[in-house]
Amino acid sequence: MSAVELPRLLRGGGTLEEHLEAHAPLPAEPDLIDACARAGLRGRGGALFPAAVKLQAVAGGRGARTVVVNAAEGEPMSAKDRVLLERAPHLVLDGALAAAAAVGARDVIAAVPGSAGRAAAALERALAQRAERRVRLVSVPDAFLAGEETALLQALAGRPPRPRLTPPWPAERGLNRRPTLVQNPETLAHLALIARHGPDWFRALGTETHPGSTLVTVGGCVHRPGVYEIEVGMDLAGVVRAAGGATERVRAVLTGGYHGTWVDGARTPAVRLDAESLEAAGLRMGAGAIVLLPSSACPVAEVARVVGWLAEQTAGQCGPCVHGVAAIACQLDAIRAGRADRLAIARLDRWSAQVAGRGACHHPDGTVDFVASALEVFEAEVEMHRRFGPCEQCGGRAVLATPAHARLAA
Repeated sequence: MSAVELPRLLRGGGTLEEHLEAHAPLPAEPDLIDACARAGLRGRGGALFPAAVKLQAVAGGRGARTVVVNAAEGEPMSAKDRVLLERAPHLVLDGALAAAAAVGARDVIAAVPGSAGRAAAALERALAQRAERRVRLVSVPDAFLAGEETALLQALAGRPPRPRLTPPWPAERGLNRRPTLVQNPETLAHLALIARHGPDWFRALGTETHPGSTLVTVGGCVHRPGVYEIEVGMDLAGVVRAAGGATERVRAVLTGGYHGTWVDGARTPAVRLDAESLEAAGLRMGAGAIVLLPSSACPVAEVARVVGWLAEQTAGQCGPCVHGVAAIACQLDAIRAGRADRLAIARLDRWSAQVAGRGACHHPDGTVDFVASALEVFEAEVEMHRRFGPCEQCGGRAVLATPAHARLAA
């Protein structure tokens, strides 16, 4: 395979024969953890944490170890992991089994939400083709926070799927108190390719500090919404072109999904999708969801509706999240409806500062970041709604999805 050829991940097909024809058998890698470190692979689940650090931590743990394929993908605007499992399940399995060998794990669990029926079916077929008995497929709740590592492990252990305080980290004490490696399907698929082609091949794409390719889900006002594999560091304008271009004038772009950040549509050509560039711009990659908000949509109505949904997605166990996020959602809805006073924005700023960094998970942090960037990018529209109420665009079609996911506390 050429070093710069794309796609790397989304090729091969769903059968074992097609997979082996595209990728060849998985070789034995004497030191996969070292190869992963030299490749500079960052996790593709949202935090961009170095994958080799997780591998090394689990490998150094005491007792039996477990690998969990985290395909929960509760972000409503992301479909990358489901599409990857549907189109290349054997590549994900290769990565999971290679990771298990590297850390000394006997058990591999693939956690897939109930709504991802096609992904689960693809995995089941792939496992049957291999006669693979080391991998167990488990259905997990459909909820926004279901992919949070500790909540997922609680669900796999048969307990209510609520995040828990860390440390200890899952790599230290995870499922059934065992050292547990939790990685999303895309990260494991990259690991399988590094085992085959080596760190230098992997680094032929991307940037020095954030190498490789990555999957993004492009939605909103584009001609061809869907999942695309791009080179890390591609600019947003290039991503839009890959999706067929915009269907109308773009008011803003959401990067990273509902725990992500907004950027004004006029700035999109300058935004590059790698860790350093995004951090410098005050943006984040998150789960790789990129949504173009058209000028025909009302940003205030969209943001208020999404934050209201995020308030419903709380795990129901930490006061700052349960009460703080709900209060922020109510204030945003009051602004949308023209029922808020002139102190509304200052109130949102104060409440956001009070809930950030508190609780067992990062749900309040991600929510207030989403709100803060919206208040900055849509400042004019927010003030117009506060003063005059709903606009003509408020009754239009919704661009940002708010599915009927169950609450984690249920």
